[in-house]
Amino acid sequence: MNRSNEDASDRSITSGTDFLQLNIGDAPAGGLSTWLARHLRLAISDGRLPVGSRLPATRILAGELHVSRGVVTEAYQRLSEDGHVAGRGRGGTVVVAAPVTAPMTAPVAARPPVPAGPPPARALFAAAPGADAFDALRAVPARIDLSPGVPDLAAFPRTAWLRAERSVLSDLSAADFGYGDPRGTSALRLAVANWLARNRGIRVDPREVLIVAGTAQALGLLAQVLRHDGISAVAVEDPGSLGTRQHLRNWRLDTPPVTVDSEGIRVDELRAQGAPAVLLTPAHQFPTGVVLSGERRRELMRWAGEGGLIVEDDYDAEHRYDRPPVPALRSMLAEHVCYTGSVSKLLAPALRVGWLLAPPKYREDLVAAKRYADLGNAVLPQLVLARLMESGEMERQLRFLRGRHRRRRDAMIDALRTHLPRAVVHGAAAGLHLMITFEAGFADADLAEAALARGVKVQPLSWHSQRPSRPGLVLGYAASTPTDIGEGVATLGDVVRRLL
Repeated sequence: MNRSNEDASDRSITSGTDFLQLNIGDAPAGGLSTWLARHLRLAISDGRLPVGSRLPATRILAGELHVSRGVVTEAYQRLSEDGHVAGRGRGGTVVVAAPVTAPMTAPVAARPPVPAGPPPARALFAAAPGADAFDALRAVPARIDLSPGVPDLAAFPRTAWLRAERSVLSDLSAADFGYGDPRGTSALRLAVANWLARNRGIRVDPREVLIVAGTAQALGLLAQVLRHDGISAVAVEDPGSLGTRQHLRNWRLDTPPVTVDSEGIRVDELRAQGAPAVLLTPAHQFPTGVVLSGERRRELMRWAGEGGLIVEDDYDAEHRYDRPPVPALRSMLAEHVCYTGSVSKLLAPALRVGWLLAPPKYREDLVAAKRYADLGNAVLPQLVLARLMESGEMERQLRFLRGRHRRRRDAMIDALRTHLPRAVVHGAAAGLHLMITFEAGFADADLAEAALARGVKVQPLSWHSQRPSRPGLVLGYAASTPTDIGEGVATLGDVVRRLL
């Protein structure tokens, strides 16, 4: 007797399940187990049920299909006899192998081998960087990665984060798992206000803090609001961050360059240029590492007092080693500064948490733009971060990182002295990167390409410059060990000698 035969009551109801979109109405009479086993084999062969995936419990799948449990049990037994699934006790029935005759899926068969070394290097550096330049560079494997802008990810405070997360979850009510305030949780906005007061000299009411998904989103929201206000251009530092420039241009804002020298941005050039707004990194200019001088700050405040708007990116101001703290511009000129910061360089970019402070004129429009962007950041990470900030864990993490980063910076400077003695080093007193420049004689994109072909990943200074300048590199040291830093710089030295 075929165990898959059902009585009339099982076949009188047409039903289905979300699992593999199975519809019992498609099954032939008297052969339900065969039909189900065939569909399961097909799903395993085409990858919808990959090795390691668990099948629904027989009782649950039988109930959803309105068949007897024996139908599902027999189908699973047939797959088990074929060696495609295995019972794991309380772990359920798990896929352990695909059918031997299963065809390779098209994406796997058609995907060409990933080229190594020179081909991706040539593609990356042969022309001006496109919108996906950073994504493409991150995707290329390298023996040593000296890319700037990456903190020491291995130093993420996992234990402190888990402890704060458990504490937060134990205190949450059911209602706290609903939609949050698009401006951010009140707990994090208060914690950010306190953090900025302690560490950046900024006094701000927590109600003025807007929580965003990192500085990238802050710039996107600002760009939308400024365009709506009639601003079509935001001047930027030159050299200055390619990434921030790309975000502004994505929202159709012009980014006229203004020269950066040993004192910071040239305010006289900014004034002559005529843009109504400017984006700055005054505490530690990217990529040069210059601190905006006192005289330039005064000039900038006069410019802003005449109607100019400053967008202050305070991206790694806390990471200082050989100089005293520099107050944020927002602390001195609140009504003319849009200020943004994040925890990307202090904890990890993966958290995607930052903050934005804006003059009253733009505040409500920014909240509206944030609301329509994503309804607000995820609530749970905000609450955990607030707990870390208010408990003192963030200050402890910062003190730990300063010592660790200082040692890595020193290792990079020592290696540069040994292997690239003619390179000029800039911005060593703070931050997570160094900029080095060379006398003319080769293109820095060629240097970056040749280095990547040798397994060392760097960014050419020309990526971050809108106007011609000396060849150079921007080298991150925070995420690499002293040994890797030494080997990477030694490779760069060898490449430079070959180019010359």
